[in-house]
Amino acid sequence: QRDMRRFAGSCRFVYNKALAMQKSLYEQGATKQGYAGLCKSLLGWKAEATWLAETPSQALQQTLKDLERAYSNFFAKRADFPRFKKKG
Repeated sequence: QRDMRRFAGSCRFVYNKALAMQKSLYEQGATKQGYAGLCKSLLGWKAEATWLAETPSQALQQTLKDLERAYSNFFAKRADFPRFKKKG
């Protein structure tokens, strides 16, 4: 149960960090990063925050896929702009 909470927190951290990066690119008028670019950034984030390495990589990659889907839905006008995740 403790590990699952840590994994959820790691996924939330990655989602929020990627969303902040995508949001700043959107506000600057630049093109958004795709899934592959976000995965490359994930490697750097794992180096900075060593506790991210304890989470299975598939869970973090799925989080990035979820953000990519949310962004696609926003640009297709099927949903609102993605929101930051909070604990709970």
